[in-house]
Amino acid sequence: QVLPVESGGGLVQTGGSLRLACASSDRTFSAYAVGWFRQAPGREREFVAATSWSGALTEYADSVKGRFQVFRNNAKLTVYLQMNNLNDEDTAVYYCKTEDWQRLISRTYDNGPWGQGTQVTVSS
Repeated sequence: QVLPVESGGGLVQTGGSLRLACASSDRTFSAYAVGWFRQAPGREREFVAATSWSGALTEYADSVKGRFQVFRNNAKLTVYLQMNNLNDEDTAVYYCKTEDWQRLISRTYDNGPWGQGTQVTVSS
């Protein structure tokens, strides 16, 4: 299995923005729904957002609704997570993975496999 690679993380001030990317070299990537997840120190990994294979459907955790946007470019085999108005609660390692859409929206997705993730640190 070819895991997608996350990128775009970094250090940002409270209220700032970042755009994460989830890129794959697997052409079948465009046929799958993709979820974004995050894990903060000492906390369990949690669901953040998801997009259906076409991008027509999206789903967000309550904590990021109105601030984050997930979208994809299937020609580039990449899914993005635009994060705006960041706060310290958003500090975490962010991961992406392909998954069945129904399992994403029901939060019954598999716990892995996971890639390296990308670190997002929000400082005040």
